[in-house]
Amino acid sequence: MPKKKKVKKKAKKTKARRVVKPKAKVAKGKKVSKRHKAPRESKVVPIMGYRVDRIVKVPKGPQLKKTPFSKSELGVFTKLLMDLKRRIVGSLQSIEKENLNTGRKDSTGGGSGYSFHVTDAASDSFDRELNIGLAANSQQLLNDIAVALRKIEEGTFGICEKYGIAIPKKRLLAAPYVRLCLQAQEEEEREPRRS
Repeated sequence: MPKKKKVKKKAKKTKARRVVKPKAKVAKGKKVSKRHKAPRESKVVPIMGYRVDRIVKVPKGPQLKKTPFSKSELGVFTKLLMDLKRRIVGSLQSIEKENLNTGRKDSTGGGSGYSFHVTDAASDSFDRELNIGLAANSQQLLNDIAVALRKIEEGTFGICEKYGIAIPKKRLLAAPYVRLCLQAQEEEEREPRRS
């Protein structure tokens, strides 16, 4: 039997390819630093203590100065906002009657012949704080509604405050008090809040 020759396969050496960036055109007599970057719209985002650039894409659409809606559509939005305002004011009044006007004597059981347990006091305190938080959220919503009604009067309702494009009608029908388009709202929610 003839012996087979063992053929050793040569391992191909792969060289790391260097990406060559095109050089920027420079006027005669001016120097360009090696770290020159092309201008782009970016946002610095802190991630675990590091600063990371993230490219922000501006949504497409024409820049608007006046509302994209007709007078009849603005009438529908005004009615929606007024109904929402009426409901929120009613819920704020009920929260106020229920929690904020109760005296200290009522919450400690001073008027009854029975003693008031510590856990009951803690539960009442928690409920009161929760209702105060709900009232604060409702008040913020009332402020947003007032701004939306003012924008209807000024003729700028339905325009994103950040990008100046039209906010979709479906979004405004769901929440007529919004000030930002969906992308701008998502970007705002991703940003860390300043305390």
